Amino acid sequence: MLPGILGTKIGMTHLFNEEGKMVTVTVIQAGPVFVTQIKSDVERDNGKSDGYNAVQVGYGDQSDKHLTFPKFGHLKKAGLDHNLRTLREFRVDDTSPFSLGQEIKADIFEAGQQVTVTGISKGRGFAGGVKRYGFAGQHMTHGYMTHRRPLASGATGPQRVFKGTRKPGRMGGDTVTQKGLKIVKIDVERNLILVDGSVPGANGSLVTINKVGK
Repeated sequence: MLPGILGTKIGMTHLFNEEGKMVTVTVIQAGPVFVTQIKSDVERDNGKSDGYNAVQVGYGDQSDKHLTFPKFGHLKKAGLDHNLRTLREFRVDDTSPFSLGQEIKADIFEAGQQVTVTGISKGRGFAGGVKRYGFAGQHMTHGYMTHRRPLASGATGPQRVFKGTRKPGRMGGDTVTQKGLKIVKIDVERNLILVDGSVPGANGSLVTINKVGK
């Protein structure tokens, strides 16, 4: 069974559990994905192998005007007649349950299962240290002239700013993995997964849902 799936973050809402408590959830359109390539560590007839076991899947329809000739041949070899926007690999222990062109849906998950969700965080543009790192800043009274400025950059001896120094700069747009999430509900017919809490990324962005453990 595939250890994860690709999806689209739809947005956030809430529902009530069996105890009558309100639970905040994120709705994710999970799949369907299609198997586009199978990699194996077993030697083939030509004496070569991929060196590891993995399954490549494709997700999201895309216009054929963005389809390159190499990608066309790659998808055609898998028996697919439509363009897919995103191709990703998932490591697996055994590739025998998978076949080219196979469709995988949200039913590989179940309610109550622990998962992690990876996405691209929202871009915040150029931000100062107070917003970017939570610096306290100085007093906002008239006697202070610094307020939110970064001030000193470190020792004067090296005559340079050390790498990793927390300074103003571009904020967001990073790959973030949210751990400790649990699936609250699954709508198999519509391929919707409801995860408790929030997940990285803006509405409509690509996310990867991975199972925790075996």
